[in-house]
Amino acid sequence: MADSGNHHHHHKILDLIGELVHRLLSTTTTTNHRNAALKYALRLLSSRMNSPSIEPNEAAIAESIKRGLATQGKSSQALTFSDLCTKFNMKMGPGSVDNKWAVLYLLKTISDDRKTERGVSNLKLGDALLPTLYNYGFRGFRKDGSEDLNRGSESLRGVSEGLGVGNEGFRGFWKENEDFGSRGFGDGSGDLSRGNEISESLKDLRGLGGKGENLRGVKGGTSVEKRWNGGVLMVSKDPENLRDMGYKEFVEFVREKNEVSEEVLVRDVLYACQGIDGKFVKYDKSVDGYVLPDVVKVSKASRVMVRKLCELGWLFRKVKDHISESMERFPAEDIGTVGQAFCAALQDELSEYYKLLAVLEAQAMNPIPLVSDNASSGSYLSLRRLSVWFAEPLVKMRLMAVLVDSCKVLKGGAMAGAIHMHAQHGDPLVNEFLKSLLRRVCSPLFEMVRSWVLEGELEDIFSEFFVLSQPVKAESLWREGYQLHSAMLPSFISQSLAQRILRTGKSINFLRVCCEDSEWANAATEAASAAGTTTSRGGLGYGETDALESLVSEAAKRIDKHLLNVIYERYKFKEHCLAIKRYLLLGRGDFVQYLMDIVGPDLSEPANTISSFKLAGLLESAVRSSNAQYDDSDILDRLRVKMMPHNTGDRGWDVFSLEYIATVPLNTVFTESVMSRYLKIFNFLWKLRRVEHALIGAWKMMKPNCITSSVFNKLPDAVKSQLVLTSRKCQVLWDEMNHFVSNLQYYIMFEVLEVSWSNFLKEMELAKDLDDLLEAHEKYLLSIIEKSLLGERSQNLHKNLFVLFDLILRFRSLADRLFEGINELQSRTVDNSSRDKARSHSQSKKSSQSGSWLGEGRKALTLRAGDFFYNMGQDIDAIAKEYSSLFHGFISQLPVQQHVDLKFLTFRLDFTEFYTQPRPEIMGKLSA
Repeated sequence: MADSGNHHHHHKILDLIGELVHRLLSTTTTTNHRNAALKYALRLLSSRMNSPSIEPNEAAIAESIKRGLATQGKSSQALTFSDLCTKFNMKMGPGSVDNKWAVLYLLKTISDDRKTERGVSNLKLGDALLPTLYNYGFRGFRKDGSEDLNRGSESLRGVSEGLGVGNEGFRGFWKENEDFGSRGFGDGSGDLSRGNEISESLKDLRGLGGKGENLRGVKGGTSVEKRWNGGVLMVSKDPENLRDMGYKEFVEFVREKNEVSEEVLVRDVLYACQGIDGKFVKYDKSVDGYVLPDVVKVSKASRVMVRKLCELGWLFRKVKDHISESMERFPAEDIGTVGQAFCAALQDELSEYYKLLAVLEAQAMNPIPLVSDNASSGSYLSLRRLSVWFAEPLVKMRLMAVLVDSCKVLKGGAMAGAIHMHAQHGDPLVNEFLKSLLRRVCSPLFEMVRSWVLEGELEDIFSEFFVLSQPVKAESLWREGYQLHSAMLPSFISQSLAQRILRTGKSINFLRVCCEDSEWANAATEAASAAGTTTSRGGLGYGETDALESLVSEAAKRIDKHLLNVIYERYKFKEHCLAIKRYLLLGRGDFVQYLMDIVGPDLSEPANTISSFKLAGLLESAVRSSNAQYDDSDILDRLRVKMMPHNTGDRGWDVFSLEYIATVPLNTVFTESVMSRYLKIFNFLWKLRRVEHALIGAWKMMKPNCITSSVFNKLPDAVKSQLVLTSRKCQVLWDEMNHFVSNLQYYIMFEVLEVSWSNFLKEMELAKDLDDLLEAHEKYLLSIIEKSLLGERSQNLHKNLFVLFDLILRFRSLADRLFEGINELQSRTVDNSSRDKARSHSQSKKSSQSGSWLGEGRKALTLRAGDFFYNMGQDIDAIAKEYSSLFHGFISQLPVQQHVDLKFLTFRLDFTEFYTQPRPEIMGKLSA
């Protein structure tokens, strides 16, 4: 009977508490939330927090309530409360409330809660009265409103004792909802109203404490003290210290339920720093970082500290992902050996980082040793200590992450240069760390430099080296086979040093491929010994710039010297240059003169009728008939006749040329483009020599002077005077042309060819490598072209010069016609002997048939001779005027040429300033 009575009493108390919670909450609250709120209310009522620290005086608390209403200006409500309180105290007997002070205290507390929450906008009455139920209490329960808790039987007694309520107390006080106990707490919460189940659950309640996120949600403790500080209610001494004990229990409960201990946070941070999700700290892809959820209630300082420490985990994750991705794609060309070395260096740093984390995890498991056995000890490793441990690793990891972002699209020398730029830092820690990293990263790059400089081998599978190679022919190996790739040139190697590295390896390959020489290996060994290094791998590294420059300088000096010796001595480069000067630049005069004499008749024929084999035989005859026969047979075998492409109407003179065959390695210097420029110079000099040869031929015809001959006096006076006038015009014009051609010839042969050759020999002696030799030869050839009016800036002058040459050749044809006619006239006027009359008669008949004026009589002869000399005089005058106009135009353009030597040509051609002085006939013609 006693057990059934207690069970019924417990059920009544539960119904009253449920009804109170139901009224305090808003009507829109869900069933699960109501169940959770009920359980939370039971926890608070069963804990020691419900024991007020004031003396239980009914009159004092009633007076306090009345004063509060009166102070707020609610006098009528104060009178009403006084009347109700009097009636409440007078009610005695069954159904009355035994502990009336507790009821008044409860109503007072609820009223104060309403005042506190009244300032909150958009909150209903129930929400304001039980804020902790939403903000703190619900989070300790599952969605179904249930919670696994160990509840003792003392809980219900605590509730009843704390409230001091009888079996019918609350039912008599609240007259509404009398069937609450039978219908349960709200819809869907019938389980809570079942007597047996609730009794069993209430019996399991043991030592419940409120589970809130912080102490601010509980309207006890300090809040009560502030309310009752007015002196109306007396504060008891609380000899049993029940309030403090309850407060400590609540703090412990909050810590266990919603707060995460620092030891757990340290463990999660260590996990995050290894890229592993912890219990609370997890990686969030949306924010790309490790976060501590808001539902986990920790202090603001701890949350900030965790966020800062987890940066190391984010950086670690970035570096680790880059290493994994690069290693998976390693055979790809965009990774390369330098990228692999970079990943290996990063992995080594991560290994050291793993060691540190292992030490920290071990320390996190060890408590702080204390002197007293009774004192409690926490973990040695705290968040602040962890921040100190992570200071240096964080700096290194940031650097590695920055390098990963910077080098993601780089490879080879470009990657090494990018890392080197980051190493230019004032922080000694950063500088030393990056230098250590660069020693590993640059190891493949310096091995490529060593192999290239000392062995000529280009071990660059992934195109990481700053030297590029491409397959070319042997004659193009030096110029096009190897080039400098500026994009792969690291910033710690200067441009000049890179050029020397390129040239050194290129010289070795040139000796090996083109010269078929193997003695360069001795020079490379000597260079390594002189530089203080070895030819084995690993002799160079980052930071050893002086050793690198010393090795490159020694190797370049010895190998370039050996290369020039091979070119000069074995392949006789100087002799071949001299041969080209003698034969292509027409420097051997006797050979050129004899060649023109024997090929002249054939070259006067149309170009399409000339046999190149016949010309080759004539060339060989010219060689045997001149001093050229004493030259080396290897040089003479390279001299060939070449017929250039010709058009209709071209003569042999226009297409004839000589060529010199250059083989490997000489064709590195005498390339096709170089030989084409030599051919251009040869054509110009050949045309000049042809004009000179034509004037010499005209002089040979004019030399036996017809005026001094014995038959001159036998000519008629009219014919004699015309002959003298025409011959004098021809002689004067020949003198002008010969003056121009001879001075131009002298200028070209001595002031151009010889001076340029002398300068070339000097620069050849000063050349230290093949590039210097090529530059000297290029300068030599360019000097000849510019001074010979063959350059791009002298094209107009060059055209005028060739027009003058053509005009001189026309003059030679006109002079041939003139002196052929004079010779015929002289032969016609000779006294014929009687024995020659018949032969003369037959010749006269033949001549008359052919239209010759020599077959006519003396009178007709005089008339015809006069017409002939007059016409020839007119033609000579026309050529003279045209020549004078062209020559003056040529002379006037020389001073404006940029090359200084052309001004000396002007001085030589017009020493007396005869051509530069304006003459009336010339000015009139030019103005017309």
